[in-house]
Amino acid sequence: MEPENAYRSGFAGIIGRPNVGKSTLLNNLMHRKLAIISEKPQTTRNKIRCVLTRDDAQIIFVDTPGFHKPKNALGERLNRAVRETLSEVDTVVFILDGTKTIGKGDMFIASELAELDTPAVAVLNKIDRLTPDQIEAQAAVAEKLGDFTGVIPVSAKTGENVHAVIESIVETLPEGPKYYPEDVFTDQPAAFIVAELIREKVLQLTREEVPHSVAVVVESIETREDRDLTDIETVIYVERDSQKGIIIGKGGRMLREIGTRARAEIEPLLGEKVFLKLQVAVEKDWAKSPEMLKRLGY
Repeated sequence: MEPENAYRSGFAGIIGRPNVGKSTLLNNLMHRKLAIISEKPQTTRNKIRCVLTRDDAQIIFVDTPGFHKPKNALGERLNRAVRETLSEVDTVVFILDGTKTIGKGDMFIASELAELDTPAVAVLNKIDRLTPDQIEAQAAVAEKLGDFTGVIPVSAKTGENVHAVIESIVETLPEGPKYYPEDVFTDQPAAFIVAELIREKVLQLTREEVPHSVAVVVESIETREDRDLTDIETVIYVERDSQKGIIIGKGGRMLREIGTRARAEIEPLLGEKVFLKLQVAVEKDWAKSPEMLKRLGY
């Protein structure tokens, strides 16, 4: 019999359709920004691991790309990453958009979860935009999707009821050790997070003008020996010359704005001033090329 004060630890996979608020919820669960956010679907491309350590438990959250019908090699890789995550985690957090009709995409994910023995909690997100009656109705529909440990209404945006998600996860975790030291919040290297923050700013500032055919590669991160300054060189890849022009902007204004906004979040992450060099390169149809995807780290 497991003692009451046993330390619990394990991996919690965050899953849901594109744009249901997975990354926003993850950042709120962690009380810090570690996953990028955009109104565009399929913003998350890699499995992002974030570590939440408490006195009684350690949760390693795995944020996954949105499950969707793939249209190219990139889409197929994103779905593969989701399935790999589901096979590896100790518990699943299934996020539903409470403002949308629960439909085929949600039912598809629920059917995938039904094939597993892994416990899952359903999270009804965006309740800050719903009335109490709407929340109750959507929760009732969500309950019928599968055998969940619970259906928890939350607002990832405001943080309402997010603590209940953490408690629900902890209850399903097995007894185990601390996998990471208490001061570790993610297992991703700094270069990965820097690249993601830059990509986020590109998506936010260009909106509909540049689709998801954007990738960012950090070529180098070097700290100067003579002063507290880190030099970062990056390349923003797009698929079309027209997209390159949009990202650079008239007189380079858009690229400077991307750099300014990204640097404001990169500097707190690294704990020192940053000199950020951004270049833009065209790699035609990179999202359709398995070789290019591998080169870009996808």
